[in-house]
Amino acid sequence: MRSENSKWWWALAAVGLCACTGDTGPTGPSGPEGPSGPPGNPSETVKSLSFTPVNVAVTDAQKRSVYASPKARVNGKEVSIQYETVMRTGRSLSGHVFGRMIQKDGSPVRNTDGSEFISPSNDFSALIQKGNKIFELTQFETTPAAMYLSELSQDANGKLTAISTRPIDFSGVEGYWTPCAGSVSPWSTNLSSEEYPADARLFETAASVSALPSADRSMLRYWGLDPTTATIEEAKAVYSPYRYGFVVEVAVDGSGTTTVSKHYAAGRRALELAYVMPDRRTAYLSDDGVNDGFNMFVAAREGDLSEGQLYAARWFQTSPADQPAGQADLYWIPLGPSATDAQVKALIDGGIQFSHIFETEPQAADGTCPSAASGFRPINTETGRECLKLKAGQELAASRLETRRYAAYVGATTEFRKTEGITYNPTNHRLYVSFSELNSGMISDPANRDLGGPNHVQLARNDCGAVYEMAITPNAAIGSDYVAESASALVEGVWLGGTGGSIYPETSPYHDPTYTYVDSTGAIKSSPANLCSVSHIANPDNLSFINGYDTLLIGEDTVNGHQNDMVWAYNLVTRELTRIFSAPYGSETTGVYFYPDINGYAYIKTQVQHPYGESDTNKVGSDLSVTHSYTGYIGPFPAMN
Repeated sequence: MRSENSKWWWALAAVGLCACTGDTGPTGPSGPEGPSGPPGNPSETVKSLSFTPVNVAVTDAQKRSVYASPKARVNGKEVSIQYETVMRTGRSLSGHVFGRMIQKDGSPVRNTDGSEFISPSNDFSALIQKGNKIFELTQFETTPAAMYLSELSQDANGKLTAISTRPIDFSGVEGYWTPCAGSVSPWSTNLSSEEYPADARLFETAASVSALPSADRSMLRYWGLDPTTATIEEAKAVYSPYRYGFVVEVAVDGSGTTTVSKHYAAGRRALELAYVMPDRRTAYLSDDGVNDGFNMFVAAREGDLSEGQLYAARWFQTSPADQPAGQADLYWIPLGPSATDAQVKALIDGGIQFSHIFETEPQAADGTCPSAASGFRPINTETGRECLKLKAGQELAASRLETRRYAAYVGATTEFRKTEGITYNPTNHRLYVSFSELNSGMISDPANRDLGGPNHVQLARNDCGAVYEMAITPNAAIGSDYVAESASALVEGVWLGGTGGSIYPETSPYHDPTYTYVDSTGAIKSSPANLCSVSHIANPDNLSFINGYDTLLIGEDTVNGHQNDMVWAYNLVTRELTRIFSAPYGSETTGVYFYPDINGYAYIKTQVQHPYGESDTNKVGSDLSVTHSYTGYIGPFPAMN
């Protein structure tokens, strides 16, 4: 039996973690240059990539700064890089204000004080090349939301500069709701998302606008309604929760004309992002929240997400309960019949409501359904504990409009916590998925988030989260060569103290005396600034894989895990984590995405969302421009395809 103090070593061996280069230091943002590749491999013919690491932000000046690795080594050659800001919200360009939200009629959305609503929350920002033009499509994570199309110029050194910008018209799909992460499809369109859609069951019974959640009330501004004075009848005449929570595809042609589509056939959830595999048919969809699912969609035709079969993952844990991160086999449960966008949209346009799909009754205190003999089944999802009974003939509606509830109803796993970024390694046939936190339904918690559910996932709690790798294999029954069959932890964050996990002693390599630790007398010393080790990831979010270079990019979305969110490069061969980017107080790194070749240059896109907005709001000062978010990139690099 291992002693209590040796648990850190067991966790280290289990998940292959190692200390990263460039640890906390007072000397500034740039640390010592990292190695150029695996030790003992002098060959420069093999593709290789390493970064000069950056230090953790320690001083107030560093914590207010945006900074990235100053150098990288690409195939043995040193390259000077930096973070380049392309746009900041509030900037006026070509007659438009970048980040200004617009109503259905094109006029500005107004705040309660009458000012224009300019969002500081830009998230994914796609680069799409059409002929000799480069377009950037930037989405803003608010309600109502917007996406801006900017045209960029590229100079002889690869630097990108915005030359125009404008909002994209979403009136054809009745607006746009809280887009989060995204991806670029294999056919060069922006696959956006709609996160945290409203609970249609709650909306159906609401007797007043004031009874609606704040996001629903805010969305009413898209139709020019004042949520403080609008009646519930006025709200229900224009707004239906079933119009939001879908994959949103935006195409742009060489003239800058955009086409917006919502893919209702792929189901509705708190969609973080959709990621399409190389077959151009199989897509994975993450679901951000508490007690959520993980979905796969297999399209009927290549390059067309308007029709297909939806699945939900069933987690069969193969590691013992309550161990760090753990492993599992995955089984995919079909959700309803194959469907088309048109079929699902017809249901929405026809005014379908939650009560048309399910009957409900309250769960008993022990998590069972009083009317189980009559067909009611208990579930526990993001919306809480419920007993549901599917109405006859409503499989299609339930699977596409109440995807998470229906997945739980048919036995899939809805215990996942904040599934976020997705990316694929085509060489090793591995899908990488970030779980921002391992808690709530992902731990054995029979009195709370597992009550009324099957308790499929039973991991040790880790509030710092983990990135999982999933083995991809052909599956003839599903009809796809890209089906995830198992999951295991690749890299975890390390909790330093408090109720969210173990506190590591001074003898542990995870120990960092700057933050929370156990001293030699057994006393707990702590700082609230960083509850996760700054030598490891905290609350992983966006992921992107640099194919051919064994490098996984990991962006963070953390509040007090790390005071300053970071982007990391993780080498799959050496298992080395390297910090390559740091964001200011209270912000989130968003839209981390790698572009291997745009006219001979490569870029790592990353945005800085809502500076000073999630924490440290008291540090803003008199210059409010510091709260404007950033759209930009790390680079440029030489082409890396």
